[in-house]
Amino acid sequence: MESIEALCWQDEMIAALRWQSEIGIDEALAETPSDWTEWAARALAARRSPLAPTPFGGGAKSGPSVAGPTPATRGAVAARGVLADAASPEVADARALADSADSLTALAEALERFEGCGLKHTAMNLVFADGNPQCRVMLVGEAPGEDEDRQGKPFVGASGRLLDRMLAAIGLDRNHVYIANILPWRPPGNRSPTSAEIALCLPFIERHIALVAPPILVLLGATAAKTLLNRVDGITKIRGQWFDVQPPGVKRAIPTLATYHPAYLLRSSIHKRETWRDLLAIKSKLF
Repeated sequence: MESIEALCWQDEMIAALRWQSEIGIDEALAETPSDWTEWAARALAARRSPLAPTPFGGGAKSGPSVAGPTPATRGAVAARGVLADAASPEVADARALADSADSLTALAEALERFEGCGLKHTAMNLVFADGNPQCRVMLVGEAPGEDEDRQGKPFVGASGRLLDRMLAAIGLDRNHVYIANILPWRPPGNRSPTSAEIALCLPFIERHIALVAPPILVLLGATAAKTLLNRVDGITKIRGQWFDVQPPGVKRAIPTLATYHPAYLLRSSIHKRETWRDLLAIKSKLF
């Protein structure tokens, strides 16, 4: 029988891992190299087993110029390292409904009618957007939190207040930006969204971006970056780089920058210096 000390140690380790996951730590850097070809073979073998869980990883890396996902892969979104099913009829329904919206009002109404995502039934409110849709900068985060769910607006809690200060540092405020999330509904308990949930909501955020057509797109955090850049790299590798993103329905590529999510910065202030460089890059692009 395990000792009380051992059980407490296990609980502490589990809590530490859960905390790291919640703040966006999604990769481990070791001092010795890993044989990724051997890892890929193990992952492929696991996928062939009907009882095996979906392995971490998947999806090809894209280059600096990133077009929107093709019709064949649009639903196969690499998020949290798991590939969603592109052939899902729910994703097809979401795509058709999103594409039918010819205005932001129509898109919000389409989300209100959409019943394919279970998050809608556990959230208090639809969190659609905030700010000025005629802006020069559109910011996309991951999902609403408790405060956002209660008020029906993105980034109104502690991370939102930090975001406001970040924007003010480069001469912007919510009258000069437009803010949305990959998911418009809060996951229960602020848990990380699943790949299926992201795949269901992807058509709506892509249509959202197409309707706003911002001159600059800023992705806040790993989930937004991986989803809209169609990459599986961690945010530490993606941030600070400019990409050209062209979601479906957008006539031109949009200069896109990924940076850390404000919620992550609240827990890891050491990365604020890198984020400041990202903010200066946005300011330079604007002015």
